[in-house]
Amino acid sequence: MKIAILVEGATETAFKPILEAFLKLRLQQKMPRLKFIPYDGRIPKEAKLKRIVENLLIGKDAYNAVIALTDVYTGTDDFIDATDAKAKMNAWVGNHPKFYPHVAQYDFEAWLLPYWSTIQKLAGHNKLAPSGLPEQVNHNNPPSYRIKEIFEIGKCKRSYSKIRDAASILRKNNLMDAVNLCPELKAFINTILFLCDSDLIP
Repeated sequence: MKIAILVEGATETAFKPILEAFLKLRLQQKMPRLKFIPYDGRIPKEAKLKRIVENLLIGKDAYNAVIALTDVYTGTDDFIDATDAKAKMNAWVGNHPKFYPHVAQYDFEAWLLPYWSTIQKLAGHNKLAPSGLPEQVNHNNPPSYRIKEIFEIGKCKRSYSKIRDAASILRKNNLMDAVNLCPELKAFINTILFLCDSDLIP
């Protein structure tokens, strides 16, 4: 099983080793070959996304599936929420049966919010965690902004870096804690498990 994952570059750096370790424990001999294809900033959209997906799914080196993982909040107004983002990516690609659109709502850092105590320690500040479920934290002040703020007011005296700090937060914790609180993260992981003919996370 060969799966290509289109993803924003810094997310790939922070998330790839954590995801692979998590999947290896569950899949063992069924572990697929995951090819992360990082992009500077957001992943492509519209006709460019369709062209990339089609190229990955044809030829002798074709992948069995392509997963696109984007944020809802991309600095533009392309997407309203996760449902809208997935529908638009499907429409851009043409509802291809081997294409699986997935979304971090509202951004990747929502998946870090379950580990707020670790964030507090790294930032050196006791600011309270945002209220509510991680993936429902305000679009106009998305999780990445919340984490950036606690770092900048904390004793660490530096700003948040996704590549450095997200990886550190995830390494110190169990990814299943975020999976259980973040339906979009669970859906993304379950797609990989489904493609590998493995039991899904309920």
